[in-house]
Amino acid sequence: MAEITNTRGYAIGQMSRETGVNIETIRYYERIGLMPEPDRTAGGNRQYNHDQLKRLSFIRHARGLGFSLEEIRGLFDMVDRADFTCGEVHDLTASHLASVREKIAQLHRLETALSDMLAQCSKGDIPECPIIDRLYQTA
Repeated sequence: MAEITNTRGYAIGQMSRETGVNIETIRYYERIGLMPEPDRTAGGNRQYNHDQLKRLSFIRHARGLGFSLEEIRGLFDMVDRADFTCGEVHDLTASHLASVREKIAQLHRLETALSDMLAQCSKGDIPECPIIDRLYQTA
């Protein structure tokens, strides 16, 4: 990340380049309150400060780890109140990890079901297809 070299701060395009976050996504984060509204130039252009750049980088990294926007909001709520404990962050992260593990288990079940369906298929030229038949089965 580049440091601010002047007092004007970062324009939205520079924020996007520095963090790898799409400009429209940055605007969305502002609309939902995840990013604070930046100062504006006399011409109405957004001007972000270094703390906002760090916050956007935090969001990008957390999203890359699969944290939901609400989980990130929860982390920011802790950080912004400035009296959070590492234990609180640990608990939120442990909860996220449990969710990730459940998704992995669901994906393994999905993989098994698809593999089973493919194994039943002879790839023949007849109009009967065990994959289609299985999809039509009721639970």
